[in-house]
Amino acid sequence: MAGPINRVPRGIKSQVEHPGKLLMRLMRYIFRDYKVHCIVVVLLILAGVLANVQGTMFTKNLIDDYITPFLLSDTPNFTPLAQAIARVACFYAAGVCSVYIYNRIMVVVTQGVLHDLRTDLFAHMEKLPIRYFDTHAHGDIMSVYTNDIDTLRQMISQSIPQIINSAFMIVSVFVSMLILNIPLTLVTLVMVSIMLFCTKQATGRSGRYFMEQQRNLGAVNGYIEEMMQGQKVVKVFCHEEERLKMRSRGYPFP
Repeated sequence: MAGPINRVPRGIKSQVEHPGKLLMRLMRYIFRDYKVHCIVVVLLILAGVLANVQGTMFTKNLIDDYITPFLLSDTPNFTPLAQAIARVACFYAAGVCSVYIYNRIMVVVTQGVLHDLRTDLFAHMEKLPIRYFDTHAHGDIMSVYTNDIDTLRQMISQSIPQIINSAFMIVSVFVSMLILNIPLTLVTLVMVSIMLFCTKQATGRSGRYFMEQQRNLGAVNGYIEEMMQGQKVVKVFCHEEERLKMRSRGYPFP
């Protein structure tokens, strides 16, 4: 059986296989205990988007139905304009409340999911054979509970709600643009297509660096756990030369 100082970091593959299946698996895991919370969050996101769009559409009505007649009138009346502004203010207030409430709910969902995920990981780790821990660096295993789980936290609390919010916003804004001006809508679609193409190219080029970052984080944690905290073990077994040889063979750390 290999000794603890001969462990090799687990590392991370350069590409994620079947990301769609992984996302669906994560969503099923979230819906297992927080299905109602997620439905409420989606509804609140939709309410917030509609409130913002309503405020944008009000600009057209403000000029055509209130400001222009107000300027042409000999006896201007502020009451209709004040009532319209009050209605829009109510819409914005409802949107702000929706965003605040769904963010609060997502905090509960995120922390609950991470707690369940870490509990399941720890329960699974207790069932693993000793050979697994002899062939994987302790720091690399710890990286799963810290860096990888923290990445999931950011995805659940920020990325997924932002994707849903962006999808609703795109649909509602597109419908509003068609109502206001079709030629300008076509010009906007062309520019958005160019932006999406550039974004896709940038994402494809930067994705491998993110995976490399995660791999290096695992290697750093493994090095700290095995070498920094295990200096006495290295000295006792006289493995200084062996560690130098591993470095010459391409191991990321001495």
